[in-house]
Amino acid sequence: MVDQAEGLRRLLCKNGSRVVAVTGGSSHVGRTSTVVNLAAALAAQGKDVLVVDESLGGRSVSAVLGGVCGAGNFSAVMKGEMALEEAAARHPLGFAVLAASREDCEGYSVEELDAVLNGSADIVLIDAQLDRHGVLSALAVQAHDVLIVTRVAAQAITEAYACMKRLHYAHAIAQFRVLVNHVSSVADAHTAFENLAEVAGRYLTVQITDAGFVASDPLMERSSELSRCVVDAFPSTPAARDYRHLAAEMLYWPMRAPPRPHAGPPQGRSQLPRGRRADPELAL
Repeated sequence: MVDQAEGLRRLLCKNGSRVVAVTGGSSHVGRTSTVVNLAAALAAQGKDVLVVDESLGGRSVSAVLGGVCGAGNFSAVMKGEMALEEAAARHPLGFAVLAASREDCEGYSVEELDAVLNGSADIVLIDAQLDRHGVLSALAVQAHDVLIVTRVAAQAITEAYACMKRLHYAHAIAQFRVLVNHVSSVADAHTAFENLAEVAGRYLTVQITDAGFVASDPLMERSSELSRCVVDAFPSTPAARDYRHLAAEMLYWPMRAPPRPHAGPPQGRSQLPRGRRADPELAL
């Protein structure tokens, strides 16, 4: 009830964009497809959505969608060479896409980055590319929510935990949302989330919230072959239904203040507070 009331207040009195950074412990959990399908589902619900694409090459949002976005460049916006509306190319499904590599975001203040994130869009989805130390970009760390995408597999859950651990100690992020992707049953999704929540709470003292799950669906691969998202190509499938449900729920998430970046551990390494027992990384 508290979450719904806070969400309703936000819907009735818009105060900037909700910024959600979507990431994961590995590159095979469906992070980019989650961003694209959420963007399409939110746009279909009448929301103005901006996708900030930190990936490059064949893994980028534009590449996944067949290059139809022709995404503009973030650095051109920050230098004043292009307006955000001009640089953020509009996809036929109704959402805009802006390319923003980690290098593009370097050297700008929190206020400068915040001015771009809090534009006219209702929701900003960042396809957050972690660096080699597993930490967020200067742009993605400004997000109100960090959504961790994982799968029902021991290795994927281990990597999701390691991802949260690095982000917690690098950015002081204490709250995460978790989406379990490619699930065969509701029971499997709940078991995966509960195992992850129990270990994260014990060793990291962070709070993680169940953002839901997306069903395993053979038409996901087919939609990818067509350079389309499943929400658009096969809207009646279980996966498309789950993405639409997540998009609707996202509108009522309580707004949290984004963490402010700090220096973090040297070389991006995670360090445990003195006296805390080291975690097993990860016995599930």
